[in-house]
Amino acid sequence: MTKKTQKNHSAHGLKPDCLSFGEVLAQSFAVIAPTTIPASNIGLIVALSGNGAWLSFAIGLIGLVFVSININQFASRSASAGSLYSYIVKGLGPTAGVICGWSLVLAYLFTAMSVLCGFANFTGSFIGHLGIHPSPITLLSIGAGVAWYAGYKDIQLSAMAMLWLEGASVAAIALLGIIIWAHKGFALDMSQLTLEGVTPGNIATGLVLVMFGFSGFESATSLGDEAKKPLKNIPKAVMGSAVMAGLFFILMTYIEVLGFSGTGVSITNTEEPLSFLAQQVGMGWLGELVALGALFSFFACVLGSINPAARVFFMMARHGLFHSSLGVAHSSNRTPHVAVTMCTFMTFLVPAVMSMFNIKLFDCMGYLGAICSYGFLTVYILISIAAPVYLHKIGKLRVRDVAFSVAAIAFMMIPIAGSVGIPGSTMFPVPEAPYDAFPYLFLMYLVATCGWFFLQRRRYPELVGSMEQVIDAIHAKFEV
Repeated sequence: MTKKTQKNHSAHGLKPDCLSFGEVLAQSFAVIAPTTIPASNIGLIVALSGNGAWLSFAIGLIGLVFVSININQFASRSASAGSLYSYIVKGLGPTAGVICGWSLVLAYLFTAMSVLCGFANFTGSFIGHLGIHPSPITLLSIGAGVAWYAGYKDIQLSAMAMLWLEGASVAAIALLGIIIWAHKGFALDMSQLTLEGVTPGNIATGLVLVMFGFSGFESATSLGDEAKKPLKNIPKAVMGSAVMAGLFFILMTYIEVLGFSGTGVSITNTEEPLSFLAQQVGMGWLGELVALGALFSFFACVLGSINPAARVFFMMARHGLFHSSLGVAHSSNRTPHVAVTMCTFMTFLVPAVMSMFNIKLFDCMGYLGAICSYGFLTVYILISIAAPVYLHKIGKLRVRDVAFSVAAIAFMMIPIAGSVGIPGSTMFPVPEAPYDAFPYLFLMYLVATCGWFFLQRRRYPELVGSMEQVIDAIHAKFEV
């Protein structure tokens, strides 16, 4: 069987060999949505990390480079729509794989919900200048509806839209960032560089939202059935998206905190910091352009989050873990249309209900973003454990592989410590409400979903064997 035949055979009804490296990279980059952090969310992170916000991003970047190395131990050897779920089943078995699958589903969906709130919030502010004031639910439904159409219709349409929207937004923000820094005489901000007033607890707590900022960098792995040269292009996209986004975050965080110094306005209370800074340097029109770019970036992230969530549901359904209809691909569009529809509806429903209870969209964005971080952290730790176990099974384990695994896990434990806190500790204080409850809500979610899996396992003893057999078959197709 030739490699192309193997690839087509493994596509599960999805459109094979259709996405270039740029389009695969766009998937990971769109879920990271690097535009949204400097344009909107940076104030939330500075509120937690203070002058050490840039360092929180740097630590997050280093940790995720190690996580990328562990992910790529699998991504360079096999590919499917199952993303990290399939990898962890292969490395640690079905139970760990199911924990990963449910964590990924929550992570991607809550990311989509959070950025949908950002989309609605930014859209409301943007068109509010024109005297148009639609309700939040109207804006949420528009964002979700357009994202559903693109995800339902064509993965290439989705990828191209994400590639151009995000690329243009990042370019506009980078240009504005350079202008802001030049306006400050390219000054060195010693309060940031010396971490004035910053504690380790500040850095660790800020890392929770930093993880949200980076979250989704691995989502290119969900395009294993649809990417060209997946064993080459997906690992490059995973590592490349993390590094490029990380460097962008560090630079823009430094510039924005510097830009707000001496203005008398706090960045932590500003929902559109770049628009404010553009006014300060006399280039309000560029701030409006960046705001428009951020609007498109939020939309690209909604779409980019729904796509991998739907593909994880799609693969888990084909393994018997969900209703079989979720594992069906559209006969002509070659997309997991039922899973896309369900994920889009859930993405709309939760923010809409929160809005009905008069929770501000900006606050919804922060709450949902913090919760999704726990899903990603769980998955990143599991994949970092699974990588050396998998390499040992195939006789490829080296000492440095164990070191990469330990380093990744150690880095991921920092935001976990920051998010849970230690009662009575000044270094790792317990977060304020409602953030203090989020880790425990996530644990309750895992207990409930894994409990359901154990019930299914008892009712259908052949379920586990079938999962392992299907995933072994996927890996076998790529073995040299």
